[in-house]
Amino acid sequence: MDSRKCPILKNKRNIPRQIIDLTIEGIDQNRIKKINLIWLEACGCSGNIISLLNAEDPDVIFLLNQMVNLTYNNSLMAQEGERAFDRFLKTLETEFILVVEGAVSTKDNGLYNVIARHEGKLITGMEAVTIAGRKAKYVLAVGSCASYGGPSSARPNPSSSKSVYEYLDREVIRIPGCPSHPQWAIGTIAHIISFGKPKLDEENRPVIFYGVTIHDTCTRRSYFDKGIFAERLGEKECMFKLGCRGPITRTDCPIRRWNDSTNWPIGDNTPCIGCARSGFPDSMEPFIRY
Repeated sequence: MDSRKCPILKNKRNIPRQIIDLTIEGIDQNRIKKINLIWLEACGCSGNIISLLNAEDPDVIFLLNQMVNLTYNNSLMAQEGERAFDRFLKTLETEFILVVEGAVSTKDNGLYNVIARHEGKLITGMEAVTIAGRKAKYVLAVGSCASYGGPSSARPNPSSSKSVYEYLDREVIRIPGCPSHPQWAIGTIAHIISFGKPKLDEENRPVIFYGVTIHDTCTRRSYFDKGIFAERLGEKECMFKLGCRGPITRTDCPIRRWNDSTNWPIGDNTPCIGCARSGFPDSMEPFIRY
């Protein structure tokens, strides 16, 4: 089945866009106030902010100009050094959303992940997550490192990294993926602005994006149901016997797809490696099995 032609799946794909449109309408009519947002890059590869830059409909410029006031981000903000971290500190006295990507490096008081120097003192990611996490109205852990520890906490974990969910003693909304799809992050932010916290599952993930497994809507599901399996990479049949983690991974990748809905791993003959699951990558390896 081609999910692009199914009206039910098409509607599911469009719901986040409708939430975003309602958010923009509310801001334009002064019914909703734009909220400050800190996007903090902790111990990770910064892949989620790169993914955000690849957003389409809406793109990142739309997000920053119309939906939120991005006051601090390690990579995108124009200010540098002391002036950059001053904006971080000033935001703490306002109402704001904290987005963290990357795990929290805790060894030696977080010394292995330094994000700034302020008044002669090194500021670690652990310290920044701690002070902002205490004051934020909402905390979003974007990406698998922030949500579950991910590659940053994979064995042997020399930096003693932890997920933001595990580190902070408060509610944290998980938006896993390696990286997270930009619409998962933007759609969740839009829902918070317009309606408050979205409905979450038992692992604190937004149900709107993580309510079904990849297997449920996979374009190769009919092959699985008939017991027809690929024996090697590149074959068109179900890749379950090659190690595909689609049956145990909850995201809407088959519906949403990547690069402006152009492609996704299984569509490009690569088994799902379970990057949005807890335990990734350690418990998902080896990624290919024969």
